[in-house]
Amino acid sequence: MEGRAVVGTMKHTWKALKDRFGPLEGEAVSIADCRAHIAERRALRSERFPNGIQDGTIHTELGHLRMVLLWAEKHKLIEKAPAIERPSKPEPKADHLTRGEVRRLLDAGNAPHIRLAILLMIGTGARNEAALQLTWDRVDFDRRMIQLRNPFDKSRRKGRATVPMNDTLFAALESSRKVALTPFVIEWAGRQVRSIKRGLKAAGQAIGRPDVSPHMLRHSAAVWLAEDGHSMWEISEFLGHSDIKTTTKIYARFSPTHLRKLADSLNV
Repeated sequence: MEGRAVVGTMKHTWKALKDRFGPLEGEAVSIADCRAHIAERRALRSERFPNGIQDGTIHTELGHLRMVLLWAEKHKLIEKAPAIERPSKPEPKADHLTRGEVRRLLDAGNAPHIRLAILLMIGTGARNEAALQLTWDRVDFDRRMIQLRNPFDKSRRKGRATVPMNDTLFAALESSRKVALTPFVIEWAGRQVRSIKRGLKAAGQAIGRPDVSPHMLRHSAAVWLAEDGHSMWEISEFLGHSDIKTTTKIYARFSPTHLRKLADSLNV
């Protein structure tokens, strides 16, 4: 898993797992242990989680446990990985921003790098990590294309596409390139920006959308593409999805043209 974002996440999920599962032999983990973990986490309430830990988080925690045990079986550290019971994975959040909300979000952005990051993620559908790691050598102003995947990064990462720039993004990047101090497109005070969550959150609160997140920008871009009637195949390629089924499952319902020809064929 070296080099993948999941490594950082697993460090946090282990904090939730270690007290119950840490003392156990791998093969000794039981369904009862999993159910006890689920019940305990659901009941855990705090100022941050007034309704307890949500099933999506618990699903991820036990999924990481399952991943480790399967790895142990593969490498013959244990004879057989036990079954891990998890709560059902919740449906993806459907919240997205309208074009008007994004324009207001841009106005509320309190720093140039926040506004540029918003334009970049909306204009390309880039994942947060891909946007913050983008370097100027992968921005082709002549062909008006952006290569979101770093060709020198051999780590296994979620799909990163090569996408064209629209006029708004082109103008913003061209202006930023002239004053750039680092190789990174998203920079502040001469340094690479590692996170925009705080700045984005502040802008979101200013427009009455405190739920804004980097992923919501990517999700909003995909919804807009579907609403404009682009095919699921094109949207899948633009987003860098490895499987068109993922695109169709999440975004087909936003498209006014998806399956329209089939419905028209059933006129009587």
